[in-house]
Amino acid sequence: MQDRIPCHHSSGCYGHKGSETMKKRSSPQAPSGSQDLWRQSATTLAVLIRSGEVSSREVIDAHLARIEAVNPELNAVTVMLRTSAREAADAADAQRKMAGKRDLPPLHGVPITVKENIDCVGTPTTLGLVANANALPEQDAPVVERMRAAGAIPIGRTNMPEMGLRVSTSNPFRGLTRNPWNAQLTAGGSSGGEGAAVASGMSPLGIGNDIGGSLRNPAFCCGVAALKPTQGRIPFGSAGDGFLSAQVMLTDGPIARSVADLRLVLEQVHGQHVRDPRSVTVSLEGPRVPRRVAMVTSLPGTVIDPAIVASVRAAGEALAARGYQVEEGIPPEIELINHLWTQFQMSDLSLTAESIRPTLSLEAAMLMDALIARIDPSVTHAALHQERSRLGRAWAAFFAEYPLILGPVWPSAPFVHDADVASPAGSELMLGMQWFVTPGNLLGFPAVVLPTRPIDNAPMTVQLYADRFRDDLVLEAAEVIEAAFGPCTPVDPFVVY
Repeated sequence: MQDRIPCHHSSGCYGHKGSETMKKRSSPQAPSGSQDLWRQSATTLAVLIRSGEVSSREVIDAHLARIEAVNPELNAVTVMLRTSAREAADAADAQRKMAGKRDLPPLHGVPITVKENIDCVGTPTTLGLVANANALPEQDAPVVERMRAAGAIPIGRTNMPEMGLRVSTSNPFRGLTRNPWNAQLTAGGSSGGEGAAVASGMSPLGIGNDIGGSLRNPAFCCGVAALKPTQGRIPFGSAGDGFLSAQVMLTDGPIARSVADLRLVLEQVHGQHVRDPRSVTVSLEGPRVPRRVAMVTSLPGTVIDPAIVASVRAAGEALAARGYQVEEGIPPEIELINHLWTQFQMSDLSLTAESIRPTLSLEAAMLMDALIARIDPSVTHAALHQERSRLGRAWAAFFAEYPLILGPVWPSAPFVHDADVASPAGSELMLGMQWFVTPGNLLGFPAVVLPTRPIDNAPMTVQLYADRFRDDLVLEAAEVIEAAFGPCTPVDPFVVY
């Protein structure tokens, strides 16, 4: 059964908005003997449960307690699955007693959270809309189905903006999600609930998706790790076929606090699925390639904040210390890629704009109209796909010389809440932040975002790209960078701003 988190204002949402400035607080009280379980990675929790050192029920209860303690201020988790999660944990513990350790699935008894646009049986797939408050799916999305088969236990659903339209997470139905590093700043979007939940220890693993940075944006804002896999690696099946832009660019993927957890999820959920004709089974390991990295510290058409450049350079130094050959470089035609991504995404959005308008807030509708107004009528779908193929070849040639690309996520720091919808100019802010994000979507490349060292109590992250189906290369390089800096989350206690 699902447990809605009570709301204390009159809009009818189930999320508690809380105060604008978070109070400094101590760690929540978890069940006896498991006070630190919510701090652990999913990989570590799986080992502890498999060994019998802790029970799945202890792990689940520790995370439920953490949600109850900090979610009223962050509003990342919209629905708690207390009853079903505890029942599943008890069943997992009984199974462990009966089975040998080697017979248990890799994520046996480990809690996860799931974004509200991914089908998870027993809870509505709201897409952040009150109109979908009772939209109960008949079956799990393939990614949730496979996570359950791997032993994972959903403990909650997480917040997102209306229809995933924004790179910040707020909606009139569920409320505003706050960043655990700074309550005044966006947690990113559209998987912002997952970013904030994982960064604050409410969940060790989150399942979200990415069509324009929706996994990587929250990872950047909240200082966690995210994997946008190669398009087609993870089957997608939550909302039917969707528009062509979604079929070409949208993929599910994980948010976590360690690269090992990203790798573990990919191993469980990749491969062809009958419900997604675009999904494929391709080996997770590719042939050896030169360890050459193009390090991006400047971008045409935008200015990168010096602190972000410093973070990228620090990651490059970490790779160089481990034998990678790191050179300054810029991959081809980034400005054109951003232009084409905008045309592709917004042309499809324009086809459904009037039908979805009644379900949107005035702010979201204003942003939608501003984005649609950016459609260039000279870019036909035929021309778009011709250029997309040409750009794919150009980047493949670049990857032949530099198998890895290291660079920023956003060019500047997270913005204050609602700056993206404060005026029609908010669309420029949104698209400007995605300058180095959209290549992964338009061209289908795998990408990993992970933290480096925080600066002035703000998280810093970098992004890694590789050619299609070389997810192994970005994960391997990410592990090298992670070894140099370590994770910077979970954030605790929260800091007053």
